[in-house]
Amino acid sequence: MEKYTLITGGASGLGLELSKLFAQDGNNLFLVSSNIKNLESAKELIEKDSGVKVHILAVDLTNPGNFLQVKEYSDKNDLFINNLVNCAGFGDRTDFKDMDIDRQIKMVELNCNAPLYLMRVYLDNMLKYEEGHILNISSIAAFYPGPYMCTYHATKAFLLNISEAIERELKGTKIKLTTVCPGPFESGFVEKAKNNYTFKKIKPISTKKAADITYTAFKKNKSLKVIGFGNQLTAFVSRFFPRKFITNVSVTNIKKEA
Repeated sequence: MEKYTLITGGASGLGLELSKLFAQDGNNLFLVSSNIKNLESAKELIEKDSGVKVHILAVDLTNPGNFLQVKEYSDKNDLFINNLVNCAGFGDRTDFKDMDIDRQIKMVELNCNAPLYLMRVYLDNMLKYEEGHILNISSIAAFYPGPYMCTYHATKAFLLNISEAIERELKGTKIKLTTVCPGPFESGFVEKAKNNYTFKKIKPISTKKAADITYTAFKKNKSLKVIGFGNQLTAFVSRFFPRKFITNVSVTNIKKEA
């Protein structure tokens, strides 16, 4: 049984940049994405540049019926997932009254339930072999409600809270759990989320920089890393103001004339 790093959303954006960093350190990869072309391109690039082994699986994790396919593939191919990176996710900047409910449910499945499932099913072997590290990509959005982007903020809050709880439960074991909360960074997220207004107000960092900071936090076994001093300050001061005030401030960065 060989060790592999499983990365959801690992064929594009932040996930791809993290894949490259893990590969540079000699980690074999198991990349999961819904886009087979991106997966094939990532596999070719990474194997050529690093020489590590790369398994790919095209599966849509917005459908909970597909979660089992990931575990079945790793079991069939005798992969020991010693690093699990939950990176896949998407957002949607839309008034709640206008939201496509099916799209919102898919967001919850991908952003919340897929990480929940994968953490639970892969934890058994991590504990058995006394080796493992989980990396969850949440967001600065986890720290406050987001009117007009409510589902996304709620899903990231879920991921942050469950990650912190599980990390505490793992105290006394050799299993680590790191949660990273970036602010805006350059990726395909903004187009899919229709969130141009936020990205015009808050200058995003590069995807590579976000990946570098994330990977450093992972290697240092940080339990929580908020990327960017301004985001760290926002997360900290949000504890000291009424929730309604924080919500009103939040909306000014999400929708013009809200």
